[in-house]
Amino acid sequence: MPQPLYAIGDIHGQLGELHRVLGFIEADGGTDAQIVFLGDYTDRGPDSCTVLDLLIEGRDQGRNWHFIKGNHDRMFEWFMLPYPRHEAYLPVELAWLHPRLGGDTTLASYGVKMSPQSRTLNVHADALQAVPQSHLDFIQTLPLTFETDDLFFAHAGIKPGVPLADQDEEDLLWIRQEFHKDTRRHPKLIIHGHTPVDQAKHHGNRINLDTGAGYGKPLTAAVFEDTACWLLTPSGRVALTA
Repeated sequence: MPQPLYAIGDIHGQLGELHRVLGFIEADGGTDAQIVFLGDYTDRGPDSCTVLDLLIEGRDQGRNWHFIKGNHDRMFEWFMLPYPRHEAYLPVELAWLHPRLGGDTTLASYGVKMSPQSRTLNVHADALQAVPQSHLDFIQTLPLTFETDDLFFAHAGIKPGVPLADQDEEDLLWIRQEFHKDTRRHPKLIIHGHTPVDQAKHHGNRINLDTGAGYGKPLTAAVFEDTACWLLTPSGRVALTA
């Protein structure tokens, strides 16, 4: 019988939702369950700091947890460089601190206060004082992918037609339409988040587990046995098929 592998979609600072789906996983697979987290741990939700505390604590306790980087995690990482770095994928009028992206909420979870009149460099200086080095080390060292014999986990997805080993960081973190519209079979079943949907969906060649926790909607956890997939609910497993 294949060993179950669990996955959790984009958390976006929603600690209560994270505890809820971790409870589903423990009920299904016990305390030693192997879990892949699909990135975007921070931004928009109110508890980015304590979400990272929980993930780092689990890692340090030796839990069988695997973390990959999301685009929001990289935006946080880049803002915290000695001189803030802007994400070129964003529209000109948007910066990470804009409420639409949620960096302001992330820093608020660390006690950093700002207003529309605040200067970025002043906010940056306060953030450098407030954010623990352990959190910076965590997000800076996140890998971009995780894979098994049958499954390939990436935050946003992959560029179709490019070997999995040759995928570009920008595509793994940001790709949408080119990946979503492609119906060809990929080398492995792709498990991703990044693009919020009303409910997790199996497209045959990919599964999207981002169900909009960053916008106050329920977080999703799934379990895989080889390529078979089930969503975890209060009443147990519900099959997710193409």
